Amino acid sequence: MNPNGSTSCAVIGASGYAGEELVRLLISHPRADLAAVTSRQYIGKKVGEVFPRFDHVNEASELRFSDSDAAKISELADVVFLALPHGVSGSTAKSFLDHGARVIDLSADFRLRDRALYKEYYGAEHPAPELLSRGVYGLPEFYREKIAGADLVACPGCYPTSILLPLLPLLQARLISQDRITVASLSGVSGAGRKVEADYLFGECNESARPYGVPKHRHLSEIEQQLKELAGVTAPIQFVPHLVPMNRGIVSTIFVDVADGANEQAIEAAYQSAYGEAPFVRLLGSKRLPDTKNVVGTNFIDISWKMDPRTGRLVVMSAIDNLIKGTSGQALQCLNVMFGHPETMGLL
Repeated sequence: MNPNGSTSCAVIGASGYAGEELVRLLISHPRADLAAVTSRQYIGKKVGEVFPRFDHVNEASELRFSDSDAAKISELADVVFLALPHGVSGSTAKSFLDHGARVIDLSADFRLRDRALYKEYYGAEHPAPELLSRGVYGLPEFYREKIAGADLVACPGCYPTSILLPLLPLLQARLISQDRITVASLSGVSGAGRKVEADYLFGECNESARPYGVPKHRHLSEIEQQLKELAGVTAPIQFVPHLVPMNRGIVSTIFVDVADGANEQAIEAAYQSAYGEAPFVRLLGSKRLPDTKNVVGTNFIDISWKMDPRTGRLVVMSAIDNLIKGTSGQALQCLNVMFGHPETMGLL
């Protein structure tokens, strides 16, 4: 941390959607200094050239993209954000940790504890298995104290954020059954990252909605792991994500069986107990339903719920911005916790 109390930051892989959002958030953060940004394809170019919307910000517009030299960047930055693909982040994180930097990883490489589970869901050996036990899951609403002392934080995936935050208080309070949990999520196209693939071209996505990752999406692994760790239940989830023709945002709808004696008052109490002091969780109750237009551009998650007397099941719904609460905003929230800044700083 700098003498003036600010935190020096570097973004590795700053040219993707998540990296660009991190740059935007960091340059407006009153106690963060953007010290370095990297991108293999833009080495030597100014940030203002690549992202003209930052051209008016002196701090960002004159900063040039560099390579990812861990020794050099660790001298400049207190914390390094890794906005890299899974499989690449693991070895990169090790290099920065070895040079004394703290790391916030936006990929999936440190979300799982079990290297065999990582191989099962990601199809490759883990690049740095010795670090798996060191990573702290970056869900501040549940791991705030551990995040504060961590040197390696693994930011949750966007789908898991939209599913875990609605589910955990109910499972912890034993108000719902861990059996037959069904989730349908709809995500904007930016969730796939900034890449040129036929499936994500405008002509393929516009006026079209489709399921994918059925029946075993990669994010199932971390969802089920966290339900076991935080709620103490083994809960196999039926999860079907869908790609819908919008730029950003996720809506998740969760169908669960209620436990004996559970009612709307108990559900409300469980959510208030869990999130009454959580600055980025908005509880809509049963009167309003979540809508992506109300969360896009923010770090909020909106949660609502309704009992269905006809089926006897509970329907829980959430909405987030996949690039902010689902990725970069949550990473910045973790930064604030790690360095003792107000948790909402730079995010409201």
